[in-house]
Amino acid sequence: MLTDRQLLILQVIIDDFIRYGQPVGSRTLAKKEKITFSSATIRNEMADLEELGYIEKTHISSGRVPSEKGYRYYVDHLLSPQRLTQEDMNKIKSIFAERIYELEKLVQKSAQILSDLTSYTSIVLGPAVKENKLKRLQIIPLNKETAVAIIVTDTGHVENRVITIPAAVNASDLEKMVNILNERLVGVPLIDLKDKIYKEVANVLRMHIYSYDSMLKTIGETLDIPQEEKMFFAGKTNMLSQPEFSDIQKIRSLMAMIEQEKDFYRLLRKHRQKGIQITIGRENQLSGMENCSLITATYSIGEEPLGTIAVLGPTRMEYSRVITILNRVASDLSTVLTDWYQND
Repeated sequence: MLTDRQLLILQVIIDDFIRYGQPVGSRTLAKKEKITFSSATIRNEMADLEELGYIEKTHISSGRVPSEKGYRYYVDHLLSPQRLTQEDMNKIKSIFAERIYELEKLVQKSAQILSDLTSYTSIVLGPAVKENKLKRLQIIPLNKETAVAIIVTDTGHVENRVITIPAAVNASDLEKMVNILNERLVGVPLIDLKDKIYKEVANVLRMHIYSYDSMLKTIGETLDIPQEEKMFFAGKTNMLSQPEFSDIQKIRSLMAMIEQEKDFYRLLRKHRQKGIQITIGRENQLSGMENCSLITATYSIGEEPLGTIAVLGPTRMEYSRVITILNRVASDLSTVLTDWYQND
């Protein structure tokens, strides 16, 4: 159990290190208005905090820096919420005031404003496409042999696929088939499309189109859409400006991890609980993230969580500011999406 004096010294050390990025010594602490103890007392308390594992000595300075354990205690017990400036609030409001009716565009905008306001890397995990429902299917011939199939979902997700048109299928058959597919499949979840095509729609196509079987396999494959959530990044290179990553090996390791999207996808999938989640350094269990913290929140439609929104920064990140911004963006995004679905 830390004493009140140790708690104050730990908080001031971490606040100062977050702000300036320099190891904090007893002389620096003695100059702080909040610290009213003697230099000898400060040194003794710092020695105890180091022994307990909350701060550690660097090789290049006599000062101390927070350890992972120190940061964890800080975010769990010492963090104070930060109010957003009016300028920050206006920037966030401007994004959600735009008339954007495609989910992917709105998610990308959310990632961008997070990156702009925090100066860190932001990531948004979109909703699982399998939960989307078909809104419209178009097939536009490019020439006699090929066409482009355009699949639009109820969330604004759009997939374009180039398909081969069998020689036996003419333009009239193609038009009839698209009409039947839209008639029978609009409103069906993407995850159920293939099953419905082969079990129900095939019989209708057989009655109206002579050469239906030659197109059935093509249509089935076209509507087999990858169902994993998409990830949207913004500010990938922002970490380059952080002092922690002046070491070329560290930044190379981090960028390689970000580019390896499958690992990062799995990491974000673990953060599906409601509310703010914070993982620090090695808690992330990913090579390249030893010097990083990840803060995540969920966005939702009503009470139903839809996706994850996150900020990736150094362990020395401005936790209070990032949490406040992340909460606001996640809340505003949820409000807009809930309005869409309630008004549909």
